[in-house]
Amino acid sequence: MNNKQLYIGGAIVVVLAAIATVAWIKPGQQTPSVTQSQIVELKNGDTYDLVASPITKDIGGKTYTMLAYNGSIPGPLIKVAQGAEVTINFTNDTGMKTLLHSHGVRMDNAFDGSQTSQDEMEPGETFSYKLKFPDAGVYWYHPHVREDLQQELGLYGNYFVVPKSADYWSPVNREVVLFLDDILIENDRINLSTKGADRTLMGRFGNVMLLNGEDDYALNAKRGEIVRMYITNASNVRPFNFAIKGMRIKLVGADGGAYEKENWVDSVVLGPSERTIVEMLFDKSGTYTIVNQTPSKTYGLGKVVVFDESIMQSYAADFGTLRSHQETIESIDPLRSIFNKIPDKRLSLTVDMMGGMMTGAGGHMMPGGQMMGGTNMGGIPEGGIEWEDSDMQMMNQMSNTDMVDWNIVDQDTGKKNMDIDWAFKRGAPVKIRIFNDPKSPHPMQHPIHFHGQRFLVVTRDGIPQTNLVWKDTVLVKAGETVDIVLDTSNPGIWMAHCHIAEHLEAGMMMKFEVK
Repeated sequence: MNNKQLYIGGAIVVVLAAIATVAWIKPGQQTPSVTQSQIVELKNGDTYDLVASPITKDIGGKTYTMLAYNGSIPGPLIKVAQGAEVTINFTNDTGMKTLLHSHGVRMDNAFDGSQTSQDEMEPGETFSYKLKFPDAGVYWYHPHVREDLQQELGLYGNYFVVPKSADYWSPVNREVVLFLDDILIENDRINLSTKGADRTLMGRFGNVMLLNGEDDYALNAKRGEIVRMYITNASNVRPFNFAIKGMRIKLVGADGGAYEKENWVDSVVLGPSERTIVEMLFDKSGTYTIVNQTPSKTYGLGKVVVFDESIMQSYAADFGTLRSHQETIESIDPLRSIFNKIPDKRLSLTVDMMGGMMTGAGGHMMPGGQMMGGTNMGGIPEGGIEWEDSDMQMMNQMSNTDMVDWNIVDQDTGKKNMDIDWAFKRGAPVKIRIFNDPKSPHPMQHPIHFHGQRFLVVTRDGIPQTNLVWKDTVLVKAGETVDIVLDTSNPGIWMAHCHIAEHLEAGMMMKFEVK
């Protein structure tokens, strides 16, 4: 590999190589145009065919070749009743290996769609996923092979699970499902390498914001309507701070259903793969901008246009009431006795760079043996969240899986990533402490996802969390310590990993067994 020297923030950073980006599909290959996403309602016992294949799509007035489920980005919204079991016959027509992972769904282990439960599907292969949906809320499906490439190109879709109880959610006029995403387009190309992941240091931040796959999303509403929004972050790495300018947001749910108690918020932060459920009353006509509000920049994501038209039924009189969700409270009650116990397991999150030649303890070790000043490459981001890669964009662009090893470390054994061999008993909840090491060579946030189970975030930096919701992914900020209680309900061998797609490609994953 050729050595390159970059001057970033006044320091010399040696980079071993850059991945040469290549088009992921052959020039001139004919593909159909993207279609409108459909709502597909499945009843208990139904079977549905889902295909991943190339399409063409316009973004910013230019046409790009991407990937889609059943021809649409997002893929079909699959609507099922809580408790239903359905079969998804999935066909891989991407020209690459892939898998279909149903994120957050507590299905049988054989149908998890990850490398611990299934061989990667070859092009042209079909597999039948038999899925159970025991939990209300919004979940999603996406690839589990080269997520950094395939998901970036449009492979994502939602499951919408309708609660058994008719009064689980408050009455609203409409329900809307939204995907937050970004995409990196440079020189009129989506430059992605089929040979391996790049931007593995900080992840692939996009420069075009997408809402439901569109760069000009618009939602029409009527004055007086209450709209419930089910929002999923499908980005490779970008955290979103979701808000609608001029609107008061009622936060009602997250990954695995309803919060114990509803709450008023100005905005909601979502790490990759996290979901949030919010309600808003559009009581005045006008245009409201949907934004991603970071500490240094505001991105427009789309708009809500509220027309001065009458609605059939108004629920506005009750909108100011913050409900408690007894079903959520009762589901959590059996675990409360272990919230304050000593953690059963302890993990730390860190990174090795350039084969360990760059360390966090006393500076960065250069290949020639000299030390770089400072203890952290780029330092700890303000508030523990890296909203952009602008401070180290070139270094991030040059990084790849040969240079960067992201690690989940068992603090009690020293084992890393897939060498970790935890085994738990079904029905015996486990308390796990996750420490995001601020002294690593590059401290940043990590969305940690556990497959096949649900968990509760019970403390952050030792502070008890007083309004709980079932989760499957937790955003752990740089320097933060988070305690979770894992509800070990599903037997099998499962994965846990960082849901920054490039970090997953750079090794940041482990396995655990529930017996």
